[in-house]
Amino acid sequence: MQLPIIKIPITEILLGKNVRLFLKREDLIHTEISGNKFWKLFYNINLYLDQAIKEKKIITFGGAFSNHIFTVSAVGKIYKIPTLGLIRGEELAGKWQENPTLRKAKENGMEFRFISREKYREKEILTKNLKKEFPDALIIPEGGSNTLAIKGIQHMLTDETKEFDYLCSAVGTGGTLAGISHYAAENQKVLGFNVVEDSSLEEKIFNWSGKKNFELISASFGGYGKISAENVRFINGFKEKYSIQLDPIYTGKMMQKLFEMIENNYFEDGTKILAFHTGGLQGIEGANLLLRKKFENLKVQ
Repeated sequence: MQLPIIKIPITEILLGKNVRLFLKREDLIHTEISGNKFWKLFYNINLYLDQAIKEKKIITFGGAFSNHIFTVSAVGKIYKIPTLGLIRGEELAGKWQENPTLRKAKENGMEFRFISREKYREKEILTKNLKKEFPDALIIPEGGSNTLAIKGIQHMLTDETKEFDYLCSAVGTGGTLAGISHYAAENQKVLGFNVVEDSSLEEKIFNWSGKKNFELISASFGGYGKISAENVRFINGFKEKYSIQLDPIYTGKMMQKLFEMIENNYFEDGTKILAFHTGGLQGIEGANLLLRKKFENLKVQ
């Protein structure tokens, strides 16, 4: 069994404006290997499975509530491949059981190495040492973004998606937007809603994409992983009105910013916009854990 190509539905969201907004539900692609993570891993995993290696192993990097860490652990469980996660923050070593993402990853069979934030920044050194220790392992970068990931993102674009004027995605490490940018039709504009304040993102995305058809729009709302009461109210209101669950780190912030832009007449009349729901719903439990420390009765529903 290998990761298949699956057709994903596109849902229209009616706003009463002279533009039309649609959401492509990549979050429905798989219960655990969800959204853009499915496509970023598509070629990485399938090509690795084809190799004649007796003792396979998948190694990757991520933070405490990383969707990528959880997804790689799920892949390992499904294909019976051992997985190792290098986790940012050595303080988590004694309390990972309190973290819902890491707890689920452990249940899927992932082993952890907790790395100090200082050493974690030295990914090239860490990767070099891992290659020596595990020469036959598949080592996937943080967020899953590499050239094979960009190739996989092409499957998020179909004949159906060609009819839209704008293609929109949340941006973390930049791989998904790079893939959308590279494979978009010539007449399409690509908007990336960066939830991370990173001045190097534009250059990274261009280097992967090779095109300058994209624009980055800040949608961090205070910083990566920062969730405000306003964010929560938007996500809960969106679910109540459209029966679609958004995550509070990526797609929720993108949709909130998109709504603001539409309300402020950013788009010309008659514009057709397609946003990609990139999954990440496993992170809601962890987000609510953090929200309980800030707000007494506020959580993502």
